[in-house]
Amino acid sequence: MRRSPGRDPSTPTALTSASTRLAIGFVLLVGLSGGTIALQGGASLVVVAGAVLGGLLVGSALTWYLYRIVS
Repeated sequence: MRRSPGRDPSTPTALTSASTRLAIGFVLLVGLSGGTIALQGGASLVVVAGAVLGGLLVGSALTWYLYRIVS
């Protein structure tokens, strides 16, 4: 089977852009959910900021792991 002339696998596609946006959204969702849970627990602003930062790190690690096992 031949590829159509406009399809080159080395060039970025809309799918790559969409998956990048999805990954960023996932990381933000995990990070903000950690901060929201800390706020609901009555934590101070320093603890909430730490929870958001920790959630962003965990979300980044999960996204890296998912890209690693899928690729």
